[in-house]
Amino acid sequence: MARGGPQYVCQSCGAVHPKWAGRCDGCGAWNSLAEEVPAEAPPQGPGLSQRRRRGRVLEVASLAADVAPPPRLATGIGEFDRVTGGGLVAGSALLIGGDPGIGKSTLLLQVSAALAAEVPCLYVSGEEALDQIRLRAIRLGIASHGVQVAAAASVGDIAATLDRATGPGAVVVDSIQTLYVDGLESAPGTVTQVRASVQELIHLAKRRGFVLLMVGHVTKEGMIAGPRVVEHMVDTVLYFEGERGHPFRILRAVKNRFGATDEIGVFQMNDRGLAEVSNPSALFLADRGRDASGCCVFAGIEGSRPVLVEIQSLIAPTAFATPRRAVVGWDGARLAMVMAVLEARCGLAFANADVYLNVAGGLKVSEPAADLAVAAALASAASGRPMPEDAVVFGEIGLSGEVRAVARDEARLKEAAKLGFTQAFAPARRPGGAARMGGIATVEIAHVADLIARTGGGATGKRTVGRARYG
Repeated sequence: MARGGPQYVCQSCGAVHPKWAGRCDGCGAWNSLAEEVPAEAPPQGPGLSQRRRRGRVLEVASLAADVAPPPRLATGIGEFDRVTGGGLVAGSALLIGGDPGIGKSTLLLQVSAALAAEVPCLYVSGEEALDQIRLRAIRLGIASHGVQVAAAASVGDIAATLDRATGPGAVVVDSIQTLYVDGLESAPGTVTQVRASVQELIHLAKRRGFVLLMVGHVTKEGMIAGPRVVEHMVDTVLYFEGERGHPFRILRAVKNRFGATDEIGVFQMNDRGLAEVSNPSALFLADRGRDASGCCVFAGIEGSRPVLVEIQSLIAPTAFATPRRAVVGWDGARLAMVMAVLEARCGLAFANADVYLNVAGGLKVSEPAADLAVAAALASAASGRPMPEDAVVFGEIGLSGEVRAVARDEARLKEAAKLGFTQAFAPARRPGGAARMGGIATVEIAHVADLIARTGGGATGKRTVGRARYG
């Protein structure tokens, strides 16, 4: 049977095109088509298609059955176990992505060293030589923990090593973009190679029952490189986030078949590797400035834990017709919405000013409960009056300026009281809602204008922020 001609596969979405084009029709990415030669299909007999159409009768079972939860393999690293749902499940596949140099290899090497006390562990690297891995292990102080290492990129060689009765119980593959299957003619890192390599390793992990941890590169947009089908194939997808200038690293779960999603683990990078941060709120607020306008402490929820973080804003006059809006750690579109509400409902105007917003510490906040804290920071920066240093703020803002209730308000207040805060600006309690927790005075805010009036940022008439204010 003659082999088909070359085809062009998008490296972003996996769409197949019969000829090369500058733009992918599937996802709209530019210059993402790469030429690949499809594998030769096996010949089919005359009765094969009919046998496939007949199929077989499936065995069905009742949904109401007693099922024990899967046993967990705890690593002993509390923050990692928190994100994975309490530990690793035998036969599961985890995919960890992050920017280059953020510490993915360091994290997984420390996890392998922690697991080596329970099960045999193998660390397979397709990017680094064995001596490089040994030097990192010596620097981390884990060279004597019994982790086996190998340098390989062929999936066939890796599968032959793992497909044994005395194989390891946990395997780390760094990274999936370096793997290749011998039967495919495409280069390593292409969609075909990544998909085939991951599929073969996952099937082997399910059959042999070992934990598979894989490292994935990310694109410039911050997403894991390769086809999206890889994220659907694995059981857990973790993102390792952080800023180069900050020592903090955030491990975030975006998919977990054996636990909750949106859980985070906080680490701190030092000369001995990654150290756990058991109280991230105290760490994020350690360098908080005092009596500074434009700063506000937000009581947020990340996964199952409350986290307090400082939100900073700066308003500066501009001489350009289009003022600048710069946001770090928050959604820029949501900042535009909060500014529009402050202009339309509270009399503030930002048309002639540059607005900068920053979430201190490198944490990325995504929940809507940060709206009220951002509004408080903007109002404080506009008026030049600092927020009370012993106050926390949280609440969601609607387009009419009303402040909406958010989930787990008592957990936020309890964390704030534990760190020494004495008052909180929170949404008004709903009728029949639970009573506020004692120990911290709660000022209930029904409208965003009430917050600005209570903090000294209110004004009668239109307040112009920009040239009229600073000029």
